[in-house]
Amino acid sequence: MNQQMPSPSIRIIVLAAGKSSRFGAAKLVQHLHGKPLLQHALLAAQGACEGSVNLVVGHDQDIVVAASAGMSDRIVVNSDYREGIGASIAAGVRESRHGADAILIVLADQPLVTAAHLNNIIDNWSGANNEIVASSYDGTHGPPILFPTSAFNILCELTGDTGAKEILNSGDFIVRTLDFPPASIDVDLPEDLRGLNQD
Repeated sequence: MNQQMPSPSIRIIVLAAGKSSRFGAAKLVQHLHGKPLLQHALLAAQGACEGSVNLVVGHDQDIVVAASAGMSDRIVVNSDYREGIGASIAAGVRESRHGADAILIVLADQPLVTAAHLNNIIDNWSGANNEIVASSYDGTHGPPILFPTSAFNILCELTGDTGAKEILNSGDFIVRTLDFPPASIDVDLPEDLRGLNQD
């Protein structure tokens, strides 16, 4: 009788610490199809990794946490959120890495990302410690993106607003990509949200 390999332990980090400076207000609490923008990302994350979703907050953290409606399993406060997305990734990974085989990073302002796509990323990861699985859209690749444990130390050292592009381009990892055009839709401006609400 064949013994089944245990499923890898995947944690999802939803990044929601930014200042929404281009939007001009706390965009993640604004409503899309009847619920806060943030909840769309959290629902997708819970649909893929129920019980293993950590929410990184910073700017306007109290109202962002309130808008999350308890849909995250852990709140991570990034006090350095003004530095940019790199600091938020680092804060999230530091609090999520223990016991995780991989971490899947999701942006809170990509409302068309689905649980099915997140599961597809997880299912397409071979389990190799030198393999990253990224979403591909608009001629580039980026979040949602899965990193194995060998990337954790590098992610924990990120600063500023550069994100993880350097890791992807370093040549130290095999980068697998999954085509998912809806990930190109993010909410930066009020008109972005208005357009989505009309769909």
